[in-house]
Amino acid sequence: MTGQKSEGDRKHPVDETLPPLKMFTSGLQHVAAMYAGVVAPPMIVGPACGLNATETAFLMGASLFTAGIATLLQTLGFWKVGAKLPFVNGVSFAGVTPMVAIGKAQSPDNALPIIFGAVIVAGVLGFLVAPYFSKLVRFFPPVVTGTVITLIGVSLLPVAFNWSQGGNDRAPDYGSLTNIGMAALTFLIVLVLRRVLRGFLQQIAILLGLIAGTLIAIPVGITNFSALSEASLVGFPTPFHFGAPQFDIAAIVSMCIVMLVCMTESTADMLALGRIVGRPADERTIEGGLRADTLGTALSPLFNGFANSAFAQNIGLVAMTKVRSRFVVATGGLILIVLGLCPVAASVISLVPLPVLGGAGIVLFGSVAASGIQTLASAAMEKGDNALIVAAAVGIGLIPIAAPDFYHHLPKDLLVVLDSGISTGCLVAIVLNLAFNHFGRKTADEDTAHEDTADGTAAAAHGDPETPPQPAPGTTDEAGAPAAAPAH
Repeated sequence: MTGQKSEGDRKHPVDETLPPLKMFTSGLQHVAAMYAGVVAPPMIVGPACGLNATETAFLMGASLFTAGIATLLQTLGFWKVGAKLPFVNGVSFAGVTPMVAIGKAQSPDNALPIIFGAVIVAGVLGFLVAPYFSKLVRFFPPVVTGTVITLIGVSLLPVAFNWSQGGNDRAPDYGSLTNIGMAALTFLIVLVLRRVLRGFLQQIAILLGLIAGTLIAIPVGITNFSALSEASLVGFPTPFHFGAPQFDIAAIVSMCIVMLVCMTESTADMLALGRIVGRPADERTIEGGLRADTLGTALSPLFNGFANSAFAQNIGLVAMTKVRSRFVVATGGLILIVLGLCPVAASVISLVPLPVLGGAGIVLFGSVAASGIQTLASAAMEKGDNALIVAAAVGIGLIPIAAPDFYHHLPKDLLVVLDSGISTGCLVAIVLNLAFNHFGRKTADEDTAHEDTADGTAAAAHGDPETPPQPAPGTTDEAGAPAAAPAH
């Protein structure tokens, strides 16, 4: 019709820009959801490397700054770098254990330079192998991705439970009725806001819930204003503030293993996010996303940052709010950079008490698990061995969550992988899918099951219970984007 755009001319929701106010508040919501996860690793690694409180605070600011850079690389991208999805990057928890081990084994003067040198090498290695690693995408059908997405959500829930209790298990008020009560109240506020609000206000229900919870927490007495009073106005993360990088073979090997773990998790996260936003991640998307991950990792030590990887909690936020614009997350990346350059602004975000964040986190992380369950619903679970694949992968993936000391007698180097339920569950699902659906002798029923599993990829593209099935391959979806072709 004259004066109207055809279906094919419309922008995909991922590429849409929102009005400035919506862009800022939605981006700020992403920052609020990930803030604690970004600053937690430097809070752990800093003291292990002999840093005092001031130096640790500097390390936290550097982590915010480098997370912002990595997020911009992912969302905006250049050349063949960036997934160009609403994909948030930040400091990976996978590297915390080996970095603490390095810090304790080295003198305080050498610990961080050795860590930074190892991170640089690991990032460069990951950048070089990204094109080859991305080819593994064909081994991630819905039976695998659904399992991994579910494990991502379930693995994050203990983090929310820990925040709900106060975050520090050595504190006298850890698990107190006050902390748990504030978490429960925030949880209820978020649910009520999601139920009664409409439109844009419903989309920022998490942010509104965090603000309401923080305001209620002030008279309760669990909001700490000390960080705000002590913070300086400007604080640029001076390059190589802790000394020039040093290169130690053992540290490099350890961080290279961490980088491979991060790449595995990021691949699964991109597949999950691609389904949720209705733009399934293909090999090129994953290659660009891994390049952004690894380039961000290689650049981070320049500004005193660590290895960067995907933040799965923000995938839950995208699934819940249905705000799919990558420019919203890019705005969040800019906010992170400002927070890294302005400690006072960072301190305002840090006013949100962990119990309040934990209450909202239960909803966020549960949304990720729900998306995984929906993906599994399209994986022809009633046919072939798909149910067995899911049962085994989920069972193995839950070990680090249900029994954290299960592997404590094994070599420490293996714990980098085994302590991540996402990584172990992902590897088990991939191996069993290969064994049962690719290499084994197939009966007619099994062939049918595998075809149904592949065809389920398009049907689960949005990862949202309210989203109707996608059109057949070769047609266009509601946004005018080509429908996903069946996975093989």
